[in-house]
Amino acid sequence: MAAWLTGHASSSIGALGRIARHPLSSFMIILVIAVTLALPAAINLVVKNARTLSAGWDNALDFAVFLKLTVAEDEAAALGRLLEQRADIDAVQFVSSTQALIDFREQSGFGAALDQLPDNPLPHTLVVRPGPGNTSASLVLLQEELANLPEAEYVQVDTEWVQRFHAILDIVRQAIAIGAALLGIAIVVIIGNTIRLDIENRREEIEVTKLIGASNAFVRRPFLWSGFWYGLLGGLLALGLVWYGLYLLGGPVARLAGLYQGNVSITSMSLVEAAAVVAIGVVLGLAGSWLTTARHMRRIEPR
Repeated sequence: MAAWLTGHASSSIGALGRIARHPLSSFMIILVIAVTLALPAAINLVVKNARTLSAGWDNALDFAVFLKLTVAEDEAAALGRLLEQRADIDAVQFVSSTQALIDFREQSGFGAALDQLPDNPLPHTLVVRPGPGNTSASLVLLQEELANLPEAEYVQVDTEWVQRFHAILDIVRQAIAIGAALLGIAIVVIIGNTIRLDIENRREEIEVTKLIGASNAFVRRPFLWSGFWYGLLGGLLALGLVWYGLYLLGGPVARLAGLYQGNVSITSMSLVEAAAVVAIGVVLGLAGSWLTTARHMRRIEPR
């Protein structure tokens, strides 16, 4: 066991030394691997932040029940309290026509024009939030029941755009998985081609090693370590590229949060996700080197 560990340590250090002896070409290979790994990781991070942002859009699932103009304010408030007692409704917010006009004047910027109106054209409104246990079918039924109320003039619900948004995110996630698989194949090909060139450059050394009795596993060992180092360094550089991109986005996101007076922040990769990126790089590096050495070692035999 000690000899086996010593052999692997020697091969590991030797492979890292060969990479260091050709810094420019090695860096270009590592950079290509890093960019290939960083692309799906960055897109997945965008989807993750989009889902985090959309999680705060709970009010998009509310029903706005606009009451008839003939409904008095106390009747509207009583109807809201009655609806709030239903098991499929979580909360009901009553917005009087006076409050609605005040809010509209503040947010629309048409204060002077609204002052010219002889009467308040806005109705009393009930903002109904469905309970968390509702299904899609029960929400449709609840909308119909609210629309059939004698006091209701119109029921507005705007959930379709949220559903479309999440459907788009699901499509993007599927596209990321397909793209990541294709990029993984590209990494295997890149590392395999690099290892193939290394094997050809050391062909005479391999023949002499086999001539004195070395097995294919022994000869294959340093090339596997080369693939390991390429994958590891490429994965670490990919993390650096993603984190640097997040650093560059920090300023614009802070300015955006200031404009909207909200708490908008970017969610970074977790330790598990970061470790997964590095692990994928190592696995692809080992796979590329293993496939290449398994194919070419059989062709190199001492004459």
